[in-house]
Amino acid sequence: MSVSINKVEENKTERLKEIVNHLVQPMGKSGIGFKIWIAFLSILAIAALAMYIKQIQEGLSVTAMRDIASWGIYISNFVFLVAVSLVGSLITAILKLNKIKWATSLTRISEIIAVAAVIFALIIIVVDMGRPERLLNIFMYGRLQSPIVWDIIVVNTYLVISLLLLYLPLIPDLALLRKYKTDVPKWQSELYRILSLGWQGTDEQYKILKKSINILMVLIIPVAFAIHTVTSWLFASTLRPGWDSTIFGPYFIAGAFMVGAAAVVVAMYIFRVKYNYQCYLTDYHFNMMGKLLVLTSLIYLYFNVNEFMVPFYKMKTAESSHIKGLFSGEFSMMFWMVQILGMIIPIILLLFKKFRKPKPMMIIAVIVVIGAFFKRYLIVTPTLLHPFLPVQNYPESYHHYVPSFEEWTITLGSIAGVLLIISVFVKIFPIIPIWEVAHEEGIDNDILNK
Repeated sequence: MSVSINKVEENKTERLKEIVNHLVQPMGKSGIGFKIWIAFLSILAIAALAMYIKQIQEGLSVTAMRDIASWGIYISNFVFLVAVSLVGSLITAILKLNKIKWATSLTRISEIIAVAAVIFALIIIVVDMGRPERLLNIFMYGRLQSPIVWDIIVVNTYLVISLLLLYLPLIPDLALLRKYKTDVPKWQSELYRILSLGWQGTDEQYKILKKSINILMVLIIPVAFAIHTVTSWLFASTLRPGWDSTIFGPYFIAGAFMVGAAAVVVAMYIFRVKYNYQCYLTDYHFNMMGKLLVLTSLIYLYFNVNEFMVPFYKMKTAESSHIKGLFSGEFSMMFWMVQILGMIIPIILLLFKKFRKPKPMMIIAVIVVIGAFFKRYLIVTPTLLHPFLPVQNYPESYHHYVPSFEEWTITLGSIAGVLLIISVFVKIFPIIPIWEVAHEEGIDNDILNK
């Protein structure tokens, strides 16, 4: 009997080593492809920093924003990044709290995407300010009546909780890396030792860890809903055609779930192909994420119909110019491409199982993410160009908005920064939770702690 038990333990130990060796594969020596990728992202980020320094020196005149279009691609990018960050609460909290096991492999992917996106969402807020040093005034003299103050509070709160949800489940893996990953530089080994907080892997420690994670997952859901609701109020609380709507809160949340799910699908495909994670990111995962993407897209499509159908039917003077600008005017091509290519066609395709395979899913998800970015642009810019009151005595150029080279560079640099954080994270930490995968395969704490 004891021989049989020992054999089972040996098999589990060997299986654990296989899991660890497979999941730490991205943390090995960097190939030329990875170095080129990091160099490319770094160049974009440095170029964005150079353009921002120029903007600080010369002011917002280097942008295309003027008195009429006082918000532009920066705010569009902020709303987009905030939307992408909602994936952390969608995968980590909502699915995990419902004990959906297939979400285990996706939790860390979703959390690092959320953390990276919300970090640069905060940075973009500062970039959009003509006088960034006055940001402190919000904390010193901020008025609680202002949605801007609420937005700053909830975005920072969401970042803190997301960081904790990323870090706490990482602790047991750090202890495993300290033991199994011995071929790393000394600074990296020391980093694992410090961040693992002396983790021993006792049953009591796991109990406390799981309880803490569950509390954070419960907390992040209302905060995630708040961050998108408050962000929507920045627009909805103003008297402008296109923004004067009571459904902006759920409208923004639905759109965030859609783009967040699509962002995870893109990351899943890259990690699956690059690191041979077919056994952890299976066809079943893509099938389920495809169904989730269809569901979130259908909800968002419903809000889109509501958002445009009512003002289109009433056609008030101010609303009519805004609607005409979207449907058949200056922004019509972008509008219909976003609606058809970025939403309707993906929904139709993903209803069929053959399109919920990894490669088709990745292509569809990329289109959805790109469409979601331009959708945020359409939320911000056309409304500003169609105010309630007539605009007089302004140059013709003020009636249009085309982002300047500096704006595009900074925007692309911020997205490069998000990808840079994710890429560096994958080289230092396992992107799929080792201990959770081990637990799901029946490897208990005693084996993990040997």
